[in-house]
Amino acid sequence: MTNREVAELLRLIADLLEIKGEVVYKSLAYRRAAASVEALPQDISEIWQAGSLRQIPGVGAALEKKLDELLATGQLGYLRELQEQVPVGVVGLLGIPGVGPKTARLLWEQLGAVSVDDVARAAREGKLRALPGLGERSEQAILAGVHSVLHRSTRISLGTAWPIANGLVLAMRQALNESSVEAVGSLRRGRETIGDIDMLVACGNPAEATAVFVALSDVAQVVSHGPTRATVMLKNGLQADLRALKVEHYGSALQYFTGSKEHNVALRKLAQQRGLSLSKYGFREGDRDILCPQEQDVYAVLGLPWIPPELREDRGEITAAQQGLLPDLVESSDLRGDLHVHTDWSDGVSSVQDVALAARQLGYEYLAITDHSSGLGVGNGLDAERLRMQRAEIDRINELLDGITILQGVEVEIRADGSLDHPDEILQQLDLVVASLHLGMRQDTETITRRLLKAMESPHVDIIGHPSGRLIGQRDASNVDLERVLDMAAQTGTALEVNASPNRLDLDDVRIRRAVELGVQLCINSDAHSTSMLGAIGFGVVTARRGWAESSSILNTLPLHKLREWLSGRSPLVS
Repeated sequence: MTNREVAELLRLIADLLEIKGEVVYKSLAYRRAAASVEALPQDISEIWQAGSLRQIPGVGAALEKKLDELLATGQLGYLRELQEQVPVGVVGLLGIPGVGPKTARLLWEQLGAVSVDDVARAAREGKLRALPGLGERSEQAILAGVHSVLHRSTRISLGTAWPIANGLVLAMRQALNESSVEAVGSLRRGRETIGDIDMLVACGNPAEATAVFVALSDVAQVVSHGPTRATVMLKNGLQADLRALKVEHYGSALQYFTGSKEHNVALRKLAQQRGLSLSKYGFREGDRDILCPQEQDVYAVLGLPWIPPELREDRGEITAAQQGLLPDLVESSDLRGDLHVHTDWSDGVSSVQDVALAARQLGYEYLAITDHSSGLGVGNGLDAERLRMQRAEIDRINELLDGITILQGVEVEIRADGSLDHPDEILQQLDLVVASLHLGMRQDTETITRRLLKAMESPHVDIIGHPSGRLIGQRDASNVDLERVLDMAAQTGTALEVNASPNRLDLDDVRIRRAVELGVQLCINSDAHSTSMLGAIGFGVVTARRGWAESSSILNTLPLHKLREWLSGRSPLVS
């Protein structure tokens, strides 16, 4: 476990003790220990393996025993006992401004509140003011605090973190003349949001690596610097952590720091069943070390094939690996084209020809121009006449360019009643139709779900764009019942989009996996509004991989002639 993870668990114990009403010195002891662990200049695992936990300020005999259990197993019985007594959601109430341990306990015991949403609901219903020690003013203050919590996030999008991390990795590789430098953690697993940027380097001189890291030009402040780890604040405000190890530990450390925590716990259990212990340094069997210079070595020792990082969330990947059933995940190189792209005909900034040239440079066989329909009211959408004019331009460019075929499509708006923004006689003239929701996103579940279902009944709708309508960190998903949408897609043969725009990633990984289980056709699209945004399709590929998608599930892995057969051969339901 990392120093931060250990510190967070110690603080969680302190919070639980305070909510329980235990004597103050108990919780203070855990908070002091948490602060000491977080400030350590080296990895707490190294201190633990050296038998020196008692040297950490604030760690006595009792805490040493608990830390030993935690670092050895990744779990802590004492914490489980506390969580059985206090629902873990109650701790989250402490994040609401104005809510301390006593108030959190009051809200839980008197109102059954175990989440921020529960508190918000109770406050809106006027129930808080009736509690002992609270009143109308406190109720309003807590409600305002709830609002700030619900609209606050310290995590950044995958699209923001990825290029920053890649820049740091490249700088470290160049400075050290060393290729064994990787971004790890949730970034390597492709999660949609990232906390901090975590990096790993394996080299002959770890102390040199941390010294190079803290001296990078992107660093604004050095938070901590030791011989094997360093933490910095970057000039863009993000935190970056580096861990440096010897080359012989690289594979096991890469696996360990990639996570997830749940995946690693499951691997440690497998190791224990084989009489082994597993850490970032490799395996240990009695007095014998089993080193893993390559990440594949870790899995091989456990009798497993290498498991791709995107799958490492303890969602059945280990059982699948044991049974030889891991999916052959889709790769960016499998994509033959992009079927959702905007140009300067609507709200894009690049011309059809420039987008086509950029797509050809990416090695695509085809590209669909899908500018907005006119009824959206924004984005300079195309009416029937402008669609005809655009078709003429696309035909001209297809004559001009070799090596890529431009298809004409449209991103047609699904109106409030479920009807489409263009009539059938217009849609049937297009090569491809993406139907999307942009307006009325706060409709009730039945209404907004029915809009999507009705659109999928059209014989002309090929793809449903960004089905949930979410904007990560800005707007929650709509109330649409995606399970019903997935069922209808399976019935009609309509493809559902994996929108690769980093602020969408919609469908998400969980729904993608469900779509794969149902045999629903998916399509990874960039939704690019400029030539530079075409490359963002890689984020969609990562998200699809997290959803266990193979290339056979992805529409735009088909060659052009097969894509045309698919477009002409579907038989959707007609309402």
